Amino acid sequence: MEDRALAALPRRYEVVADTLRRNILDGRLPQGTVLLEGPLAQLFRLSRAPVQRALQALEAERMIARFEGRGYVVGADGATVAPRRVDLGELDLELPVEADDGFRDRQAWRQIYATVEADITRCLVFGRYRIIETELAEHFHVSRTIVRDVLGRLQERRLVDKSASSHWIAGPITAQAIKDQFEIRRILEPRALVSAAAALPAERLERALQELRRAEADSCAPAMGAEPADLSTYVSHEIVLATPNAALRDLVARNLRMVALSQQVLRRLGLPQDRAALTEQRMTVELLVHGALDAAASMLFTHLNAAQHRTIGQMKIVAVIPPPTSLAPYLRRTDAAGD
Repeated sequence: MEDRALAALPRRYEVVADTLRRNILDGRLPQGTVLLEGPLAQLFRLSRAPVQRALQALEAERMIARFEGRGYVVGADGATVAPRRVDLGELDLELPVEADDGFRDRQAWRQIYATVEADITRCLVFGRYRIIETELAEHFHVSRTIVRDVLGRLQERRLVDKSASSHWIAGPITAQAIKDQFEIRRILEPRALVSAAAALPAERLERALQELRRAEADSCAPAMGAEPADLSTYVSHEIVLATPNAALRDLVARNLRMVALSQQVLRRLGLPQDRAALTEQRMTVELLVHGALDAAASMLFTHLNAAQHRTIGQMKIVAVIPPPTSLAPYLRRTDAAGD
């Protein structure tokens, strides 16, 4: 009877395929979302083999498709769907709990990740903090394995890092760090924009322009109590990262993760979004639509320069805000020399 019960359990690739299929049909995985074997294997805490087989099954069902980039996109035709590269861990996906310990561990990880992330980001601009691994585990009543999983994922997002003495450290985000991020952006992104725009279909550029126009209109007349979505790096994610130069794309994406983190920190401290960025990005895309690639690259450079100054201005506002007095119990203020 036990053998028959085990045989009746779904195989791992079937669970992965069914989970992705359900999330696609429910709209939790929108059209164009890029699916890569590595991040999915990490999401499900499995090897790549069952994930690869699941993706092949969904491709056969025409729920996902190959496209010019690496991996698959959600949708039946990869040539016409605009790729959306997002962190799958941040999507509100329905994940299985019944399959095996790996999936159950994944759920335990999800239960504390958002809280840990929020605890850490709210203090990043105020200095350097050490995360005490044992106290983090005790605080959430979870195993050290789950804690290391959480911290490892935060490290991938460059929210935390290991010190020379192998302690987990967070922060600080400084004005100089912001300047460094934007300097890299000004060097890389205008060039990547030109190469991407030359390879993108005109209808995709037109869709991007319409999206920015709608967002710009919404930001001028927001609904009561509503905050518009943060599109401060829309052109970078939707157009710049479409460059056919894979090495350039990877460099841009790596730096953008830190840029997104800085914006997240400022938003959580209650600072307003950079709405002028929408207008500047809309002007950049308008130039692309009209085929003025060099002018668009120049406009993007101008936008990045202005965005840097606005972000530094917000950092100066943060400088007069007193540090939080009620830190999570697993965080300790430290200095750069000794942690």
